[in-house]
Amino acid sequence: MLTGLAGAGKSQAINALEDLGYFCVDNLPVHLLHRFCDQILDGRLSRPCAVVIDNRDPNFLTDFSSALLALRAREVIETSLIFLEASDETLVRRFSQTRRPHPLSRDQSVLEGILEERKKLEPIKQSSDHILDTSRHTAHELRDAFVELSRGNDRIGLIVTFLSFGFKHGLPVEADLIFDVRFVTNPHFVAELSSLTGLDEPVQTFLTNNNQTGDFLEKTSTYLKYLLPQYVDEGKTYLTIGIGCTGGRHRSVFLAEELLKRNNNIDGAIFRIKHRDVAST
Repeated sequence: MLTGLAGAGKSQAINALEDLGYFCVDNLPVHLLHRFCDQILDGRLSRPCAVVIDNRDPNFLTDFSSALLALRAREVIETSLIFLEASDETLVRRFSQTRRPHPLSRDQSVLEGILEERKKLEPIKQSSDHILDTSRHTAHELRDAFVELSRGNDRIGLIVTFLSFGFKHGLPVEADLIFDVRFVTNPHFVAELSSLTGLDEPVQTFLTNNNQTGDFLEKTSTYLKYLLPQYVDEGKTYLTIGIGCTGGRHRSVFLAEELLKRNNNIDGAIFRIKHRDVAST
């Protein structure tokens, strides 16, 4: 069962679960929840099932908690309640981009509606089995999160993103850690390498032969091998590690790739890589 704040990504989440083979129903009225579960028990729905139940149902706030307790009492059905949320800033931006009204902000601002809904949903959030903050999740990242949940994990693991970027294009606002690699000799000033990127073998060879590169990778990998398990144990959901050079095309790209290779086997973590500025000029 999926619930949570309006704009937190429930529609994208249900699409991700559908892609994973779930039979999905969006905006199921609370009073139909037990009838839906009866269909499962009767064998009419043989696949794993996912439903979204939220504030679009006018009876949600008054009836859902009791319906959830009654459903959990039916021990023949294994249930899990996932609560989706996002930061106030993210939700305001999403409503601005979609131009859709917030369900509780008909006569007030979007932010006031968000704050009101957050307060009203707090008891349901506290009764959830999993809480997922989607503030920085792309559609692909959200899908990966549900892949992990579908494997039976007790909680969503730490999502680690190695993000290469160029300082001249601005700092990445999503970065939790930033490593400045502009001290490494720049392939941009080698004529035959300038038009290439850190994904190309000549640039990789050039940087691999640089002593600064080896020292940085060794020391930074040692640091991350200590740090990442600490974040996993603390329960952090996502960690973005920014690797920045001047333009974001050569050094940062190669070093981000190498750091991923050396630090992608931490238990309880999912790893991915992004190259923000590799196509920039």
